[in-house]
Amino acid sequence: MFVAPDPGRMRLRNSARAVIGVAAAVALAEVCGLSLTASITGGLAALLALFTVLDANVRAQRLTTALLPVAGFPVLALATTLHGIPLARDAAFLAVVFAGVYARRFGPRGHALGIFGFMMFFVTQFLHAVPAQLPELYAAVGLALIAAGAVRFLLWPIERRTPPPATPPGLPGTGLARPTTRQAFQATAACAFALGIGQALSDDRWYWAVGTSWWIFVNTTSRGETLVRGFRRVLGTVVGIAAGLLIAVPLHGAPLPTAALVAVCVFGIFYTAAPSYSWMMFFVTVMAGLLYGLLGVLHPGLLLLRFQETAIGALGAALAVVIILPVTTHAANDAWIQRALQCVRASTAAALERLAGDPSADPAPHAAELELLLGRVRTALAPLVHPLSPLRARKARARQVLALLDECARDVRGLVAVAADPQASHDARLAAACWRVEAAVEALTAPPGTPAPAAVAQPRPAAAEAALSHLHGLEHTLVALATPLRTDPRAPLVISA
Repeated sequence: MFVAPDPGRMRLRNSARAVIGVAAAVALAEVCGLSLTASITGGLAALLALFTVLDANVRAQRLTTALLPVAGFPVLALATTLHGIPLARDAAFLAVVFAGVYARRFGPRGHALGIFGFMMFFVTQFLHAVPAQLPELYAAVGLALIAAGAVRFLLWPIERRTPPPATPPGLPGTGLARPTTRQAFQATAACAFALGIGQALSDDRWYWAVGTSWWIFVNTTSRGETLVRGFRRVLGTVVGIAAGLLIAVPLHGAPLPTAALVAVCVFGIFYTAAPSYSWMMFFVTVMAGLLYGLLGVLHPGLLLLRFQETAIGALGAALAVVIILPVTTHAANDAWIQRALQCVRASTAAALERLAGDPSADPAPHAAELELLLGRVRTALAPLVHPLSPLRARKARARQVLALLDECARDVRGLVAVAADPQASHDARLAAACWRVEAAVEALTAPPGTPAPAAVAQPRPAAAEAALSHLHGLEHTLVALATPLRTDPRAPLVISA
C-alpha cells in the first residue's frame, strides 16, 4: 500500500475526489430532509458511482453513470417489496447475483451496472428498508448520482486530461477471454451456499455472507486467485473488526467524529483498492461498524457475527471455484504475463516513434495499461507467492518474475518521461535497441520450444543518454525473464491450459 507506484498520483486524486463526492451526496440528502437510511443509501450510491464506473473515456463514463438508476431502481423496488417474504426475497437475490455477474460480458458498463444492481439489493437488507421508504430511497440515489457526477465531471474532471487506460481483457484461447457465464454459475452457487448457512446463523445479518461471496468473484479469473482473495477478505475483516472494537464501539454513533472517520475510510477504500485487497477490506469493515453505530445497533457481538458471516461467504466462494467449472491458476498466469510483455513492446515502439519526431505517437497510454496489467499479473501469481504456499520453488520463481516485470515497468516509465521531453532526440542506436527489445518479447511469448532471448553485449550508454539507458535496461530484464519463465515443465510457473 505504501510503496506501490502511483503514476500521475491518480490513486491519490481519485481517493480525494471520492471523499468529496460521497460527502456532497450525503450533505445533499440531509439538506433535503431525507432520513438517515436514505442518506446512507445515497452515500453508498455515490461511492459505487465513483468506484465502479471505469469506461475508457469520459463520454462513456457519463452515460454509464446516467444508466445506473436503470439497474438500481427496479432492484430497489424488488428488494423492498419482497423484504417480508423470505423465500421470494432469497430467490430474487440469487437472480440478481446471476444477472449481475453475467452482465460483465458487456464490458466496463455491464460490470458497473451489475455491481450497482447487486448493491442496491444488498443495502435494503443492510438497512432493513421497506416499501414505504422507496420514494425517499429513489430521491437519495438520484441526488447522490447528480452530486457524484458533478464532482467527477465538472468540479474535478481528472479523466478529461488523463484518460483511464482500458480494463485489460482476457486472451482468446485461454479460457479467460469471456469467463462471465462460468463465473455467473460459480457466484450464484457460492451465494446460495452463503445465504443458506448465513441465515442459519442469523436471520437479520445473513446478507454479509452473500456480499462476501459476491465481491470475492469481482476481478478474479482462476481458482487460485479466488481462494487467495477469500483469504485476504477474511484477513482484512478480522483486522477491521479489531479496529472497530477500539474505534467504532466507543463512539456510540456520535455524528461528527463518525462522519470524519467514514470520510477517512472512503479515502482508504479508494487508495488501497488496487495495491492491497486486505487493506481495502479493513477500511470497508471499519466503515460498516461506524454506520452500524450511526444506526444505533452496534455492539461487540455484532462485529463477531460480521466475522462469522464473512467466513461463511469466503467458504462458499472457495467451494464454488473448486467444484464448478474451475480454471487453473497456470492458465491465468500465462494469459496476463504475456499481455504485460506485449504491452512493454507496444510502449517501447510508441516511445521510439515519439523520439523520431512523430507527434501523434504517445507511449503514455501503453504505460498506464502496463500498470493495470501488472496488477492483474500480481493477482494471478498471488496463489504462488502467498506466505502459506508450500511450493517453495514456484514461489521463488514467481517472485522473480514479479520483480523483473516491475523493473520493466520502471524502465518503461522512464522511457515515457524521456519521450515526452521535446529536447530528446533520436539516433540509430535507439532504433537498434528497440528492435532488440521487440525480439526479446517475441521470444518470451512464442510457443514452447522457441529459443530463449539472448543478451547482446552493448557499450554502457552515457548518463545523459537516458532513453538508450532505459532501452538497454529493458533488454537485459527481458533476457533475465527467460530463466523463470522457461523452467522445468514438470513444475511450471506458466503453462498453457
